[in-house]
Amino acid sequence: MAWTLFAVPGSKRAELDAVLHDDQLSRQSQKVRDAKPLGGPADTVYVLLEGAPEAVRRAEELLAPVGTRLAAADAETLYRKFKDEEESASAGMGLFFTEG
Repeated sequence: MAWTLFAVPGSKRAELDAVLHDDQLSRQSQKVRDAKPLGGPADTVYVLLEGAPEAVRRAEELLAPVGTRLAAADAETLYRKFKDEEESASAGMGLFFTEG
C-alpha cells in the first residue's frame, strides 16, 4: 500500500478538509493528527494518506498547495509512530473485548 505524509498549518484546516473530501481521496485511509504531541510544530497537523498508488499521487497533487510533504527520513519516522499508535489502539481494544 502506498502512502504519503504532509504537514499542514492549522490556518489551512478548511482547505485541508476540502481536499480530504475529494471523491478519490475520501475512499482511502486518512489520519489527521496534531503535530505537537508527535514532536512537531504547534498549530500544525500531520496528514497520513494510505491507499492505491494513483490515489496517493492525487493526494500529493492536491495537498501540495495546502501543506508541505515531509522529507523521506522524517516521514518514515512519523509513519512508524502512526502505525505504533494504531497497533496500540488495536491491542487495547482486544483487551477490552476479551476481559471477562
